[in-house]
Amino acid sequence: MNSLEASVRENKTKGQLNAIRNSGNVPAIIYGGKEENQKISISRKILKTLIEKENFLSNIIKLDINGKSQNVLPREVKYHIISDEPTHVDFLRVLPGVKIKIEIPVNFINHEKSPGLKRGGVLNIVRRKVELKCPSEKIPEKLTLDLDGIDIGESFKISSVKLDPEVIPTIQGRDFVIATLAAPTVMKEPEKPVEAEGAEGEEGAEGAEAAAADGEKPATEGDKKDSDDKKGAEKKPTEKKPAEEKK
Repeated sequence: MNSLEASVRENKTKGQLNAIRNSGNVPAIIYGGKEENQKISISRKILKTLIEKENFLSNIIKLDINGKSQNVLPREVKYHIISDEPTHVDFLRVLPGVKIKIEIPVNFINHEKSPGLKRGGVLNIVRRKVELKCPSEKIPEKLTLDLDGIDIGESFKISSVKLDPEVIPTIQGRDFVIATLAAPTVMKEPEKPVEAEGAEGEEGAEGAEAAAADGEKPATEGDKKDSDDKKGAEKKPTEKKPAEEKK
């Protein structure tokens, strides 16, 4: 469990909020339960370190508020529109027995032990997170799915995940799919046989040799033109000279 030091803040104006941010801190609020909402401020540097870690919004954090510990769950982080720096955080009190809805990330292990992946299969992840309803003290850190022995065509459903009896998915009435191991989508085209290409070349060479043996010579474009001119001359009628007039 990650821990974070916090200080109580008593600001009432926007200027005071900006002063907190300019001093390197981020305003935050704690809500939930029967207690009143509590305004606090936390270090921006430490907060950014926790946010960069995976699954910040689904991990319980231990807040140390002026020497008093309080378990909370981050619910929302607001960012500056230009600098993308965190400007405000909402924390939910973690109280025993109180059930909450939360999205838990899915984690896959033993990729190298999957025969389907070894044969080129593709892991198609349908849901990277699953929404659960559970007591705040029993929030799972992640849902782990083992790929050991999984082959192409097999799938993971919510029933494949071992959950505490008090932890239930919000989607009820069906055994929904989390991921499938599909066959490769790209198939290799068969290569053209080398013998076929050689045979075609041999046939062309044999035809040329046969023509040379018979004494025939392939007609060229110039020969064809001369032949056409001769045919035209043969068909042209002879001109008759006009008879001379008698004087």
